[in-house]
Amino acid sequence: MARSRAWATAWTVLRLAMAAVIAAAITAQLSKSIGTAAELGRDVTTTITNFFSFFTILSNALAAIVLVWAAVWYFARGRRAVAEPPALAVALACASSYMIITGIVYNALLRNIELPQGSAPIPWSNEVLHLIGPLFLLADVFVGPLRRSLPWRSLWAVVAFPIVWVVYTMIRGPLVTNPVSGDPFWYPYPFLNPNNPGGWLSVIVYVIGIALAIVAVGAFVVWWGRRTGTADTDADAATPAAAAYVPSEALSE
Repeated sequence: MARSRAWATAWTVLRLAMAAVIAAAITAQLSKSIGTAAELGRDVTTTITNFFSFFTILSNALAAIVLVWAAVWYFARGRRAVAEPPALAVALACASSYMIITGIVYNALLRNIELPQGSAPIPWSNEVLHLIGPLFLLADVFVGPLRRSLPWRSLWAVVAFPIVWVVYTMIRGPLVTNPVSGDPFWYPYPFLNPNNPGGWLSVIVYVIGIALAIVAVGAFVVWWGRRTGTADTDADAATPAAAAYVPSEALSE
């Protein structure tokens, strides 16, 4: 399929739709978790903080924000551009990498495990956050319009947030009382809980394995963008006037 202006516009509308569905899924699950906590007399503030401590929730929230950003940019300025701005390109690479990892880890390790999010999962919301959203962001890597070729150093931006999140999770874990079980610790995923069988050795093995997966996925996203996207020199060489005359040709390169 040629990536014409019509295709770029259609995919941008799909980005907006996907962002809305992701936001609805997060809101629905959060509302149910808060309602359950209030009904059972659990600490609501802790429940909310725990909810937004899941990598799944953070990656989906980031994806929704970045998809809206991409759509707003496209309708405001992108229809005359040959490539997305560098900051947006990095943000899309990060969001796509995190969502792909979310889909892989959940469906490979966690699908049959109920996570401590404060209430039972809402089926449609669960599928949006762990399957549909990740698949859309994977597709976006391949068919998203006006992609910019990023330098390899952009991979540092991709891996920075997961590192910060792991450090935050491991520091916060023993400081929080589980509002559901009353345990003097709380970890969003069982493979990060050093109190489980296997202890710290198991946690370290999982963290290293997932870290390598994040680097691999991030490297693939950056590599694909370098293979198919518009390089900085090409984007800078195209003036707004020239881009206005040849949007379809630029998109199909």
